[in-house]
Amino acid sequence: QVQLVESGGGLVQPGGSLRLSCAASGFTLDYYTIGWFRQAPGKEREGVSCISRSDGSTYYADSVKGRFTISRDNAKNTVYLQMNSLKPEDTALYYCTAVRAYLAYGSRWKLPGTYPYWGQGTQVTVSS
Repeated sequence: QVQLVESGGGLVQPGGSLRLSCAASGFTLDYYTIGWFRQAPGKEREGVSCISRSDGSTYYADSVKGRFTISRDNAKNTVYLQMNSLKPEDTALYYCTAVRAYLAYGSRWKLPGTYPYWGQGTQVTVSS
């Protein structure tokens, strides 16, 4: 079965860095677009970043552009999210998600409903 497992979350001070990992099993990343979403208490689930399969293009929410970097290692079937210059506003439960590449296009990458497969999430807390 399709499974996504996030790891790498934790407590970090403002301005610090954290690297999240998303390990996929039951399928290969070759045919999928992988996204990262986050959700804080009382807030809507927000698309953070995604990486496409066809050309490796990456997309970022304006709030994280220039600070976060998404990458992909097909040999390890793993996607990473490098988070730098972290802010308290980045505090949230971060989810890895996947969808067949042909279904992810245009602004659809930012919509949670686009993605049928989700991990259980990893908590990121940015605080002094």
